[in-house]
Amino acid sequence: MVMPFFMAIAHFIYLRTGNAIYKGLTKAWSKGVAILFATGAVSGTMLSFELGLLWPTFMKHAGPIFGMPFSLEGTAFFIEAIALGFFLYGWDRLRPWFHWITGVIVGLSGLASGILVVAANAWMNSPAGFDFIDGQYLNIDPLKAMFNDAWFSQALHMTLAAFAATGFAVSGIHALMILKRKNVVFHTAAFRISALFACIAAVLQPISGDISAKDVASRQPAKLAAMEAHFETESNAPLLIGGIPDEDTKTVKYAIKLPGLLSFLAHGDAAAPVTGLKDIPKENWPPVAIVHYAFQVMVAIGVALVLLAILYLVALIRRKSWLESNWLLRLFVIATPLGYIAVEAGWIVTEVGRQPWIIHGVMRTADAVTPMPGIVYSFYLFTAVFISLSAIVAFLLYRQIKMVGKLYDVTDPSYEKIK
Repeated sequence: MVMPFFMAIAHFIYLRTGNAIYKGLTKAWSKGVAILFATGAVSGTMLSFELGLLWPTFMKHAGPIFGMPFSLEGTAFFIEAIALGFFLYGWDRLRPWFHWITGVIVGLSGLASGILVVAANAWMNSPAGFDFIDGQYLNIDPLKAMFNDAWFSQALHMTLAAFAATGFAVSGIHALMILKRKNVVFHTAAFRISALFACIAAVLQPISGDISAKDVASRQPAKLAAMEAHFETESNAPLLIGGIPDEDTKTVKYAIKLPGLLSFLAHGDAAAPVTGLKDIPKENWPPVAIVHYAFQVMVAIGVALVLLAILYLVALIRRKSWLESNWLLRLFVIATPLGYIAVEAGWIVTEVGRQPWIIHGVMRTADAVTPMPGIVYSFYLFTAVFISLSAIVAFLLYRQIKMVGKLYDVTDPSYEKIK
């Protein structure tokens, strides 16, 4: 979703300035895009098998309803594949600006693909586009299903998260290379582009988080209560920082409470009541501890990345001497994995927080899983494939990073152009 935009920006700068550093950077990043695209193709194929084998009841009923975003995602994927082929093999064969446009299309189609998949997931949190009568799914409207009440907030939050996570990961790797004094000019150019994307996305992310929190509060009160380990329905409800929830005693130990803040964030009014878990049937509770801890991790990392982003933006605008300092680069190195940890924690909140429902309020997860005996081994197989795929991608990207210094070692004294 994100790397093609980094590639397109570097390519744009090369076409405008003729600086060979940015041509090398574009080619280096395009190889990373190709690796990630191939990974997406394999993981997407595995996902389709996983849905069919592990969740047949779910797909039987849900497939006709939310099949449209998946179909459109397939179209976006093919457009992305075609555009990527043009871009990778178009050097010195296509007109320069047409070549650049193909790279932009790679980014736009990849972004559209991600948003469409998130729209399908949002439907599971906010089912729409059908009437559920006597166990039957009737009067199906695929457009209403795709543009359900949750799709915008989830798509916005996930898109910004993707830009922030990828931006900090890429900038952190290039910051490490600068600290090691390896091909400093090249890696400085890469760092500046990716860090700017990361910081802008990180600063905007709290806005999308607020939109998502209000959406969850109105549609999924049990999920919100689990996120905050909020057991008692009350006005002026406090926001918890940290804490260890105990579902048996319905209490939270060692938490810092900020009075009224949860009510304000959920409803825009500090006096508004927030539903507690005690007023929700126990069989409809999500796993409170898992959801609460994941939410705390996501928020803590988000705040840390916002602070780093503000620090970097201040450096760009008012304290340019900081841009050359090792301490700032070290902070970006530390932040390298944090965005992806936050993304994973966020998906735990989204998916585990919806339990025990696979389609919120309509179908329980226990009723959707396949009844076939021995299917657990298929689950183990899928898990092994995804772990192997992760290891292969990590190896390929590591090798690509190692090769960058050798292939694109530009010693042209044009560092001032980058500044």
